[in-house]
Amino acid sequence: MLGAYLLLYPHARVFTLIPVFFIPFFVEIPAVVFLGFWFISQLLNGTLEIVHTIYSPEARHAAGIAWWAHAGGFIAGALLVWPFSKPERKMRKKYPDEYYAW
Repeated sequence: MLGAYLLLYPHARVFTLIPVFFIPFFVEIPAVVFLGFWFISQLLNGTLEIVHTIYSPEARHAAGIAWWAHAGGFIAGALLVWPFSKPERKMRKKYPDEYYAW
C-alpha cells in the first residue's frame, strides 16, 4: 500500500511524530521523505538481521520482524498499482439541448 500511495500521491504530505528525547514533535513532511526513510530503514534492518544471524549462532532461532517482506510489499505495491487501479470514467458529451435533473 505504501508503494502505491507514493505513486498515486507523489506530492502528498503526511503528519508525523518525531520524538526528540522525550519531547514529541508533530510535523508535516513530504510523503516522499517519510516513505523513503521507511523503505531504507526496512532494507537496513533486514541486512543487519542477516549479518547478526550469520555471526551469532544463538540468534538463528530468534523470532523477528519480516523486514524483507515489508520491503517486498512496498515494491509490489508500487508495481501493481497500475494494473489494479480503476480506469478513469469518461463522461459522454453533453449537448446544450439536453435536460438534466440533478
